[in-house]
Amino acid sequence: MFESLTQRLTQSFSFLRDKKELTADNIEEGLAEVRAALLEADVHFKVVQDFTAKVRTRALGERRIAGVDPSQQFIAAFHQELVELLGPKDARIDFAKNGPTIILMAGLQGAGKTTTCAKLGKYMREKFGRRPLLVAADVKRPAAVEQLQVLGKQIDVPVFHVPGLTPPELCLRGVAEARVKGCDLVILDTAGRLHIDQEMMEEVRAIARTVKPTATVLVVDAMTGQDAVSSAGAFNTALELTGVILTKLDGDARGGAAVSLKAVTGKPVLFTGVGEKIDDLDAFHVERMAGRILGMGDVVGLVEKAQSAISEKEAQASFEKMVLGDFTLEDMLGQLRMIRKLGPLKKVLGMMPGIGSQVGALDIDDKQMNRLEALFTSMTPRERLQPDILDMSRRRRVARGSGQEVGAVNDLLKRHREMKLLMKQMNKLGLAAQFGGKQKEAALKSMSGTGELASGGAGGGFLGGLGGLGKGIGNLFGGGGGAPAGMPPGGMSGLGGGGNPFGPRPMGSSATRKSGKKKKDKKRRR
Repeated sequence: MFESLTQRLTQSFSFLRDKKELTADNIEEGLAEVRAALLEADVHFKVVQDFTAKVRTRALGERRIAGVDPSQQFIAAFHQELVELLGPKDARIDFAKNGPTIILMAGLQGAGKTTTCAKLGKYMREKFGRRPLLVAADVKRPAAVEQLQVLGKQIDVPVFHVPGLTPPELCLRGVAEARVKGCDLVILDTAGRLHIDQEMMEEVRAIARTVKPTATVLVVDAMTGQDAVSSAGAFNTALELTGVILTKLDGDARGGAAVSLKAVTGKPVLFTGVGEKIDDLDAFHVERMAGRILGMGDVVGLVEKAQSAISEKEAQASFEKMVLGDFTLEDMLGQLRMIRKLGPLKKVLGMMPGIGSQVGALDIDDKQMNRLEALFTSMTPRERLQPDILDMSRRRRVARGSGQEVGAVNDLLKRHREMKLLMKQMNKLGLAAQFGGKQKEAALKSMSGTGELASGGAGGGFLGGLGGLGKGIGNLFGGGGGAPAGMPPGGMSGLGGGGNPFGPRPMGSSATRKSGKKKKDKKRRR
């Protein structure tokens, strides 16, 4: 969502790179660019005015640091004010001390409220060990009750509904049912409308008066732009909101609603919906979001995502294979599947520092993952363990089985050889330099659960495995070696334009090889 805003802000900061120091004039020039970028992103006009005024005050009041790029000082001031704008840092839903915690979910129809109820129930159970009960109190929208019941069955959470009751009665009975069943969290799915009306507001106010919820959360569709901010303001007037859940943050809207909501309503964003799957709900971390908007990435979020999707045992095994040099196509397939667990590649790359501002320009094709996996699974287990036996007849069979050209198989084998070579180089520079060749394997096997290597080797444990995984998969998609952990080798080279490894790429074109062979044959005949 923030790709266009990130790109515009990056451009607006670039004008300061050639300046020797920050002055009132060049700060004003930079703020004009920033103001235009924020307005283009659909940020509320008054929010833009107040925000840029605060950035000006902070930038002018900061002590000039010798040797520090003026653009970095300006970005630092911008980042600090952006954190203040999106804050507070520790916004959360407080649980009730006595009885079940009751969360009233409100919002317009189409914002994803019912799905978010199920997502929130699953999140609270997994993160805090809560026992949730979902109450289907949306009796206005056709199939809303059935939708919540299907979602509840999917995540194994009970759903309460009694036909014929009014929404306030349903919610009151639902809370009583939670006490009987021993549930300590009740999530009330209330009705929405296509637009704000008096009947809707009165109904949700009646529910709030009847059940006295612990928290009242507004679900807002980020794709609706300034309409989202307007509806949030109206709900905040009618109800005592605790906070906001911003859905569809993975969409292509300009991101202005996310930046404006806190300033307009005074209520913090608690969670963000980042996809359609039931697991796609993230806690809103102010500093991380500010970093992503400014193209700084979200390394902490990426590591947390990896830890939840990939077991430490898997990552450790991948790392050991890498440094021991015993790396087969079977291991390569395992790395591919681990990366797929992290989600869409575009989203993962957007969390990496230095790439967030360029993700929008990348032609990333997640279907390339499917094509690669088809190649692997068209091989026999023996062929994956012993790639050297893949002669031309076997390669043709693998190509037919995966529905691709023989050139795709050749390219995959070439990538495998490059990865093995890269790992040998890393091995020489890392563990082999710290330990003797024979001691290396013993040292790896005796690593602690934290994965710390003696003498600060190449890295180990979960983070070491994740770093090796990033390097491996980067080489799988193309590019050279020597990249930071978790980034494709060669930094951004090979991630865009003609060298984009995620889209269709020349795989040693068979036409090119045939033309070269014909020329050689002609020379021989002469």
